[in-house]
Amino acid sequence: MQADNVIEVHDITKSFKVYYDKGRTLKERLVTPERNKTETRWVLKGISFDVKKGEAIGLIGKNGCGKSTTLKLLTRIIYPDSGCIELKGRVSSLLELGAGFHPDMSGRENIYLNAAIFGLTKKEIDKKIDEIIKFSELEDFIENPVRTYSSGMYMRLAFAVAINVEADILLIDEILAVGDISFQKKCFEKLKEIKRAGTSIVIVSHSLDQIEKICDRCIWIENGIIKEAGHSKKISEDYLIDMESKRLERFQEEYYSEIETIDKNEEKESVVQVENTKLENIGLNEEIKQLSKNLLKIKRKEILDRKVYFSEMYITDIEGKEKLSFETGDDIIVYIKYRVDCEHAEGSICFLVYRDDGVYCFGTNTYFENKQILNLKEYSILKITLKHIELLSGKYFFCIGLNNEEAVTYDYLENAACIHIFSNKGDLGVARITSEWDLQ
Repeated sequence: MQADNVIEVHDITKSFKVYYDKGRTLKERLVTPERNKTETRWVLKGISFDVKKGEAIGLIGKNGCGKSTTLKLLTRIIYPDSGCIELKGRVSSLLELGAGFHPDMSGRENIYLNAAIFGLTKKEIDKKIDEIIKFSELEDFIENPVRTYSSGMYMRLAFAVAINVEADILLIDEILAVGDISFQKKCFEKLKEIKRAGTSIVIVSHSLDQIEKICDRCIWIENGIIKEAGHSKKISEDYLIDMESKRLERFQEEYYSEIETIDKNEEKESVVQVENTKLENIGLNEEIKQLSKNLLKIKRKEILDRKVYFSEMYITDIEGKEKLSFETGDDIIVYIKYRVDCEHAEGSICFLVYRDDGVYCFGTNTYFENKQILNLKEYSILKITLKHIELLSGKYFFCIGLNNEEAVTYDYLENAACIHIFSNKGDLGVARITSEWDLQ
């Protein structure tokens, strides 16, 4: 192992047996052995990486790619089929909520139990017990059995213990997804503090915002191999673009399949019912639903004609580079392509933005902005420039609609695109408001 490394992973592989129809009883297994057929599935197919002292790395990828398996290998909960892992120093981990806790013991007793698992002596725990309880903010509940704790309280206690064992290596698997916003922010600050003190951190998370805030490097695992590794922001952007392109491909297939079905359907009333159902299933709050209804005017039978329809939508930065992740304050360029399959068409294009939790952020259309009805040409591109977008960290969806001059819908796409916004200031809420601070 190199002197400045605390973790070295060398070409590790890991497989699991999957039973197709495992017999539930001993008799079933003996009498019908064919039921015990298995398939070997390779979760990791030879990955290698290292982590330096005081470095934080993030593991990203879709579910089942091998991220959590890698962490379990690092903690020696399981062992690789081949390859080797070298660790230097004490390891602390947060892999499963409440792992190592006894439900009938109090919070205080579980602190001693959990810290002992990490290798601390009773004398060492005695020195840290007050600090652990204070950080967890569970002073009023510390003598209660942990089976009475909520999931958030579990997380507070587990995290407070893990970061106070003075470990050389800290392993975290999605644990920061639990808890309120204020405590999450407190955890981030503590992680940065122990990182500066020399603790190396490996985090598995689906929150790319968390990865960018904490990690120096990012490793993207796909189908058991490392697809890409490097600076957190770049890898996060590449991952988002890849995931979004796959999502859009699936969406386009479903969308155009639905158009074909609608075009073949001669019962116009059934179309009204289908479209209304779609509107109810958008999953937005009531404000967005109402706005969507206003934009669509619910003359669904006109969609049968499909005289005008969207063909493509893509997003770039101010330099024209196609991307799907931005920082608060960036300029965003949205290009919307549409086609006209008739001699003449007039109307307006609607544009809506909402956050993934359903919070409506912005909505407008070309008529509001230009005070005129568009002459929709045979094949055209609409360019929308969103100047210095002040949305805060989060996942945002775009919806687009095409209406004629009578506000009857030509075409409408829910979730036509998705972008991620990252903020480097840790603001809370939806948007940043310019403020000046003057302490008198």
